[in-house]
Amino acid sequence: MPWNWELPDWPKFIWDSASISKQERDFFLGEGRMGRLLVEKILSQGVGRPILIAVSKVLEKRKKEYYSSLEKCNQTLEAEQWVNFFAEVILEGQKDSMNMLYFLIEKSKMLTALSGQINPRKEKALLRIFSEGPSGFKGGLSAENYIAITKASKATATRDLNDLIKLGALVKTGELRHTRYWLNLETKLNSPYNNSL
Repeated sequence: MPWNWELPDWPKFIWDSASISKQERDFFLGEGRMGRLLVEKILSQGVGRPILIAVSKVLEKRKKEYYSSLEKCNQTLEAEQWVNFFAEVILEGQKDSMNMLYFLIEKSKMLTALSGQINPRKEKALLRIFSEGPSGFKGGLSAENYIAITKASKATATRDLNDLIKLGALVKTGELRHTRYWLNLETKLNSPYNNSL
């Protein structure tokens, strides 16, 4: 018995991008969403369990390079460059996912250790800094940022920030108007502060 696609009346699907509308192309390509979903599914099947890899996040970050690599592959049908690029993306996605996991563990450890030692204002500021993710505030937390978050006076903000340094929650870099504060996390994370060590 022949397979369905071997039967003479089975429809032949031919991809002709010129003959379909943008909406149809977006549906079929899904702007890559289906492809990225399939990649994550295949990777999970390959290791025999669900995996935590942020492939989509990395591809979003490297979108121009992604489309450039894909276009070169489509023009020449040479897949080596595309495979190398995608392998880099998968490894970078794994690294990002591990950094996020370490970050969440460190966040939990810090907040547990500080429980009962900090007031709601300091807790609000720390939670706001944590909400920025492993990299923290771009350029670090300034006293002005702290004041905006907590609605504290300048003197209170200075006392709070110094107290958070003494408690080991923050580290300070710079002086005067260039002073910045960073979460004091394990160096496993790729934060700007940790990369400068």
